[in-house]
Amino acid sequence: MRNGMKIFDTDTHVGPSAETLRPHLSQKLLKLVPDIDSRLREVKIGWAGETYQPPYRHRFNFADRQGWSKNKPRRLGDAGPNENAERHFQHFMGVSFPSYGGADEDSAARLRDMDTEGVDVHFIVSVGGVGHSDPEIEMEFIRAQHRYLHEFCGRDTRRLKSCLSVGPMSIAGSVEEINRWGKEPWVVAVHPSLPLDYPLDHPDLHPIWEAAQKHNLAVIHHSLAWGYPGYRDMWGNPFIGRSGSHPWAAMRAMAAFIGGGLMDRYPGLRYGVLESGFGWLPFWANRLDDQAIYVGYVAELKHKISDYVTGGRFFASIEQHEGPLMAKHVTELLGDHILMFGSDYPHAESRFPESVDRVLPWQSAMGEAAMKKMMWDNPVRFFGEP
Repeated sequence: MRNGMKIFDTDTHVGPSAETLRPHLSQKLLKLVPDIDSRLREVKIGWAGETYQPPYRHRFNFADRQGWSKNKPRRLGDAGPNENAERHFQHFMGVSFPSYGGADEDSAARLRDMDTEGVDVHFIVSVGGVGHSDPEIEMEFIRAQHRYLHEFCGRDTRRLKSCLSVGPMSIAGSVEEINRWGKEPWVVAVHPSLPLDYPLDHPDLHPIWEAAQKHNLAVIHHSLAWGYPGYRDMWGNPFIGRSGSHPWAAMRAMAAFIGGGLMDRYPGLRYGVLESGFGWLPFWANRLDDQAIYVGYVAELKHKISDYVTGGRFFASIEQHEGPLMAKHVTELLGDHILMFGSDYPHAESRFPESVDRVLPWQSAMGEAAMKKMMWDNPVRFFGEP
């Protein structure tokens, strides 16, 4: 709590090292990947840009994922990438680095950081799997990730919430994981992870949405560096890639999920986009209303697309750089029941430890009621009461 207001942070992250995840790997996985110890990559830079010293921790690296972040970077104004060009880590936007281990094995450190910022609840975006091309192996890594999350969030399931990784690599396995973990108090959402060019509205995914609805779990969108749509059209430039891809990924996902009729087919589902900005929401909702008539090629919908956006089952986390006037604009046009606070902890884009303190003054533009909804009520409506 901060200044008498409850705080629910809807955009935080976790990523266990290979050493942290190793106790959760199944014997089946170790048999399927007998050379697993040769698949390790040293972690020399932390989530916020910290420089680590040896002995380093590691991540599993199977090099099966693709995306624009694997290309040589080109600085705008240059004809092409310098032959020695390497990607540098982002600039840390906060004041002091988050506690070591808070995004890996030490949930106690994370809770201390939450207390420092005045945050009551973290929703933790997790990405199961390692991008392995073999669906059976990838599913075993996802199961291990869920076992790890059960332990990590188990320190305080009232304050630490997370999601289950699901996707088309194993529809049956995804449904099985939802049914296995769906009643655990830390599980509040499912997070689809799709291969490039695999549509979110594909009917083969329907059993996943049905299982999510059965367990009253939200569905989240969060862009991933290996799955940005349009990653081939960024002219090799990380500035354009990072600036444009997050919003466009969310715009595409929202259009597909709603335009594909999923909110009609599954009337209990709630859908939310995280870490993708929010100023585009009014423009995009209005444009989709018009294009659904002008162009077509959408499902038979019961309502206008903007009605699904404003109807109480769609949510979006904020990005702090968009500021109070943009938040006021969106709430005036679409309602004060959509936006949710998010910090991006512990990534470099977070303003740790000042994220909450930077956003609370938005109340002067938004009003007290809208601020309370953004910081607590809307996340609770989306994810459920902690």
